[in-house]
Amino acid sequence: MGAGEQSYDTALRMCPSCRGLIDRGASVCPLCGAPTKPPRSRVGTGSGKLLGGLIAVPSTATSALIAVNVALYFLSWYLTQTAASAELSSAPGMGGIRGDVLVRLGAKFGPLMYTGQWYTGEWWRLVTAMFLHRDLIHIGFNLLCLFRLGPEVESLFGTAKFLVIYLVTGVAGFMLSLWSSLGSSIGASGAILGLIGVVLVVSFRYGSAGKQYRAMLWQWLLYILIISLLPGVDMAAHLGGFICGVALGLVIPEGEPETRASENLWNALAVLSVLVIAGSFVLMALQLNHTLR
Repeated sequence: MGAGEQSYDTALRMCPSCRGLIDRGASVCPLCGAPTKPPRSRVGTGSGKLLGGLIAVPSTATSALIAVNVALYFLSWYLTQTAASAELSSAPGMGGIRGDVLVRLGAKFGPLMYTGQWYTGEWWRLVTAMFLHRDLIHIGFNLLCLFRLGPEVESLFGTAKFLVIYLVTGVAGFMLSLWSSLGSSIGASGAILGLIGVVLVVSFRYGSAGKQYRAMLWQWLLYILIISLLPGVDMAAHLGGFICGVALGLVIPEGEPETRASENLWNALAVLSVLVIAGSFVLMALQLNHTLR
């Protein structure tokens, strides 16, 4: 982000009552007089950056998602190397992962998700596929985007809403991908496009500061569109995640929940999201253990 986005990141925030832009340090809204909660620590201020402010520190949920992606990549790389050694063959270059390894670890793969009856398929692959990547370039680009966008969305909506948005948009992307093709597909791109869609909608509420931020998002969308046109890239997953993100940006209120009931609801949805992710990995591990016997 450039210096022109300073007002978006740190100077202003939205009043939870009247939704007007107010100073981030204000304890009472000067527009409506309503008390405001202390703002969450945002990336871009104080100790939230390293190397003199050049590198943002991911927030809690973003860090956890990055860690899971990295762990799954190293597991898939290890299994690729092991399989190549057993077959006395060469492993893919550039940290590449074999296709059969990705399928075993939970890639979206139609023939295993639809086995004559939809309810008998391995639907957990809609979740596990979000955390798998085909090579170093693939995971590097996706994690760079998550590193930049994750803290923004988590700060704007709160950790609970962020987790729900990430999971729902990622699953939506692979659902559209499955509808368009039964072939194999993996990657966090659908969820990342979902984050872009959410932030794009929110940016329209921030006047000139939002316009500056939106210019960066349009550039990202252009780059991703160009990449989506390359052979082997899942355009449907990208489109599904982005459309879902825009829809969620329109209906999910920004900021922390304003009532105890709303807070309990979002916390419950966040816990459910974590359980869905964890449960999907358990099912993947059971399937992997079965195939290794």
